[in-house]
Amino acid sequence: MRRMCLVCTVVGLMCGVAMGQAPAAAQPSGPAAEVQRSYAALKVNILKAADGMPAGDYQFKPTPEIRTFARVVNHISEAQLRSCGAANHTAPDALAKVPAETADKAAVVEALKASYAECDKAYAGLTDANLTEMLEVGKAKRSRVGLLWGNVSHDNEQYATLALYMRLKGLVPPSSEK
Repeated sequence: MRRMCLVCTVVGLMCGVAMGQAPAAAQPSGPAAEVQRSYAALKVNILKAADGMPAGDYQFKPTPEIRTFARVVNHISEAQLRSCGAANHTAPDALAKVPAETADKAAVVEALKASYAECDKAYAGLTDANLTEMLEVGKAKRSRVGLLWGNVSHDNEQYATLALYMRLKGLVPPSSEK
């Protein structure tokens, strides 16, 4: 009986301490915040993958008919510049340039970071109020949310390719790091 009273007292004290702590900061909610969180998580993984692949392996391709690692990274940069540039109303000729796939790692990563700078602006400007705004993308019109969710989806597909290339080189992809 005495032991049970002691356990109840300890549990009661622990609950009191937990209840007295400040609540965690509320995360923004809503559709725009959902898209922004997905973008932010992928951004970290893609940048870490680009950084984690050794410079000498940027020309690696699993088979002769498949793209090099550098080409996959450049493809991400090109797609992001196109999508996020449209969301920001940036003229195509004012966007950063993507180097040739034979460029060195530093040039490829610099272009990737430039594409993320453009996308950071686009995702920061996304609100629940402007989700359905129609944007000019080449000759087509797309909703802001459709354009940016499409970018997230594309980045996710390309990250899977980068992760596979890393595994084939004996490296652990960022999303699998502990």
